Amino acid sequence: MSSSSLPDHSIRVSIDRGGTFTDVHTSIPSCAEPSKREEFVLKLLSQDPSNYRDAPTEGIRRVLERVTGKKYERGKPLPIEKLEYVRLSTTVATNALLERKGQKHALVITKGFKDLLEIGNQARPKIFDLNIRRAKPLYSKALEVDERVTLVGFSSDPKNDQNALIFSEDGSIKKAYSGVGAREQESILPGKIVQGLSGEAVKILREPKLDIVKRDLQALYDEGYRSVAVCLAHSYTFPDHELAIGKVASEVGFPHISLSSQLLPMIKMTPRGQSTTADAYLTPVLQDYLKGFYAGFEGGERGGLHVEFMGSDGGLVDLKNFSGLKSILSGPAGGVVGCALTSWDEEEKAPVIGLDVGGTSTDVSRYAGRYESVYETTTAGISINTLQLDINTVAAGGGSCLTYKNGLFRAGPESAGAHPGPACYRKGGPLALTDGNLFLGRLVPKYFPKCFGPNEDQDLDPEASRRQFEELAGEICKETGTEKTIDEIVYGFVKVANETMARPIRTLTEARGFKTDEHVLASFGGAGGQHACEIAELLGIERVLIHKYSSILSAYGLALADRVYELQEPASDTYSSTTTPNLFSRLDKLGVKVTQVLKDSGFADDKIQLERILNMRFDGSDTALMISDNGSGEFDKEFKKAYKEEFGFLLNKSIIVDDIKVRGVGKTFDSLGPSAFQEVKSLTLNAVDPTTKSDFQQECYVWFESAGQGRREQVPVFELDSLDTGDLVKGPAMIIDDTQTVFVNVGWNAVSTSNHLLIRRENE
Repeated sequence: MSSSSLPDHSIRVSIDRGGTFTDVHTSIPSCAEPSKREEFVLKLLSQDPSNYRDAPTEGIRRVLERVTGKKYERGKPLPIEKLEYVRLSTTVATNALLERKGQKHALVITKGFKDLLEIGNQARPKIFDLNIRRAKPLYSKALEVDERVTLVGFSSDPKNDQNALIFSEDGSIKKAYSGVGAREQESILPGKIVQGLSGEAVKILREPKLDIVKRDLQALYDEGYRSVAVCLAHSYTFPDHELAIGKVASEVGFPHISLSSQLLPMIKMTPRGQSTTADAYLTPVLQDYLKGFYAGFEGGERGGLHVEFMGSDGGLVDLKNFSGLKSILSGPAGGVVGCALTSWDEEEKAPVIGLDVGGTSTDVSRYAGRYESVYETTTAGISINTLQLDINTVAAGGGSCLTYKNGLFRAGPESAGAHPGPACYRKGGPLALTDGNLFLGRLVPKYFPKCFGPNEDQDLDPEASRRQFEELAGEICKETGTEKTIDEIVYGFVKVANETMARPIRTLTEARGFKTDEHVLASFGGAGGQHACEIAELLGIERVLIHKYSSILSAYGLALADRVYELQEPASDTYSSTTTPNLFSRLDKLGVKVTQVLKDSGFADDKIQLERILNMRFDGSDTALMISDNGSGEFDKEFKKAYKEEFGFLLNKSIIVDDIKVRGVGKTFDSLGPSAFQEVKSLTLNAVDPTTKSDFQQECYVWFESAGQGRREQVPVFELDSLDTGDLVKGPAMIIDDTQTVFVNVGWNAVSTSNHLLIRRENE
């Protein structure tokens, strides 16, 4: 389709910027049938400072050149009239947190709590460690504010509490029940009593003196601080003091202000405060990156380019609602979404393990019909309270450095990254797992993207890998006296990497009571196809699923992801027949607000789904679980079921509701069609003759598990596009396209479907 015939606002671009490669998925109107769409993918190095400043912008430049046929000079703002949207996942905030390169900021906190976040929750993850090294707080200075509110301790439910206060709509006390009068004289007066957002009675002991606050904030500003985090006691239910301080900080000139009552209106001051400081630390860095990204387009931020971002919860958010706190898992979340939507079979309901083997790390997730999420995580020693997909990460990927130290083979955690990259990237880098696969013949250089060398136009360099492996093997043989061949030594590193990648899968399955061998392994990421069969063998898994876009599935997941918007309010109610009408009424009101936001974003009523959630716990415990009723309205039943699964027992106590939440989802699409498993059932399989369909044969190191030895063999190499639906390829073999290499191990076979390779053990 030519530039002149391409409709305006018709190009959809989804970009995942990983640690080593940036993946780009593009969808454009079909030339033959404009009502249908065509897709293509691109891959480029995430860092190549001698050629481009920002990989996502460079990816869009290449898309525009390919689609329009025009040349666009690097460094010049790109036109946006042909772009419908850009969807982006980024690891900018994650890396800033891990590397401690966020924004210097100050913490504003209630007087007397200056050391609260530094003390933390006193958790001992390494209980026998004699040299405990706590993570330092993210803020650089703490400013105490002389303000204080307290909870009086009266409920608004006289049927369940003898000491109850009933408030009028204006917040004044309407009626007091037995016992309140005497206690009011003792403890309430002279403080003013108001009703908090949670329904609790709040006594204002001391209001902040805003002139003093302004003076102290001005001093911080003069010292060079440009970001503040505000966390006051009980602000989750009484945010007035935080809002007032936030207004003063804005008047002083602070460009970024994080208020805990707006970010995370939940009880528990310590995790609320840590999450708020994380936002103040990361959001300015994220905003600086996004300003640079927008600067690559005509008009900048105000030019009208529609950009959506992947949040840590697997949903898309717009620029206004995207923050550092929501972007911790922005990178891997797209892969989880793509894996879940392309691998799940609604009839068979076999749980899926997502194995995302990237250049720097491997991310592992589990999907059994719904996304598995967590609300509290610890990253780089900092507790983060926000909805995140449950993703386990290990530092093992294609770029993981291979080293021999103290008699041990090591794969990672250090990474060669994108610059200089592995030895074979022609930039003088160290040996990495990619070099190991290349040396063992499990990569085909001529089919790898030609983006290496100083001018990003060369193939991989097998000789560089060979030279360094020969040197390393010589050192190992000299030190140990082993008679192992260089092939066996290199394969030893691959086996170490495989075991490292299998470890988090066992954590998500066996450690939680699930049988690992009952899962399907959905492998993706640039290096996933080379390791999938051997990792499945380690885990006893019989089926491996690899999507045609597996190497860029995180970017493809962005194209499939739904738009998400959610609202949350604090509550303090006992879950009972008398309180549920009020709780459900509050949920209804939040639902109306969430629906309206999604409607304003262009979603029709039939594309909007609402999930109603209560944060529930047993009275007397501090462990709350976010519970969805799945449309049944029986939150208590779902809570007890989830609690029993998590802890193995139930308490004979009443249930407390700490928070209410409504999560709205704007659906991007209805269905991707039948799953690969359903499709295979209807296919007539055709065993492929390697002499007719394989392009050529390549010498490859194959390990025979049954014999406990390996050898090099000539294995057929098939182009993925040359395989017809129903073709069956017996291992050992390689299946390749422009962005991925799949190694089908001995004892396995691969069936080609319309969108997948289904790889199965031959004993099935």
